[in-house]
Amino acid sequence: MESFYHNIIIWIDSSKYFLLFIGTIIEGPVVMMASGFLYKLGKFSLLPMYFTLVLGDFTADIIWYSFGRLGTRNAIFKYGHFVGINPYNLEKIEKLFNKYHQKILIISKLTMGFGFAVVILVAAGIFKVPFKKYALLNLLGGFIWTALIISIGFFLGNIYTTISKPMKISFVIVIFTLFILGIKYTNNYLKTKVI
Repeated sequence: MESFYHNIIIWIDSSKYFLLFIGTIIEGPVVMMASGFLYKLGKFSLLPMYFTLVLGDFTADIIWYSFGRLGTRNAIFKYGHFVGINPYNLEKIEKLFNKYHQKILIISKLTMGFGFAVVILVAAGIFKVPFKKYALLNLLGGFIWTALIISIGFFLGNIYTTISKPMKISFVIVIFTLFILGIKYTNNYLKTKVI
């Protein structure tokens, strides 16, 4: 049994950048912050970690864009409520997109879409924002956004290294819980106020 756990640890260590990439596609901000924290602890090399996170986040953006571009409006209206997309949100965003799609994409990237990131990314596909422009704006925003979130994790990691051993587990649980709750609360608050 001990060799089984040892093999798993070896596999995780040898696959850590691949796992980081997959994790970023699923839940980018949390994985980015955790990565900054783990970098502080010496578990990652900076440049491979940074570019893996940027690539994972960019891949997620392409998936959402493709969903909007290739999916039919009926399918989006039928299943979109699972990710916060409804006809009312789309109508509001469509008006804004026609005028300001470049600004919307870059600001959305840097602010997590004010709680509407997925809706905005899907809307870019629905309203057929040219793919090259979409990709360039999201990639540019992704480099800045990723660096910011890694930095937050890194500086929290600095606090982590100064506290006593028994407090470290509690510290990790509290910080990640607050971060996740902060994202959810901000998203819910902005959904009621912005649109």
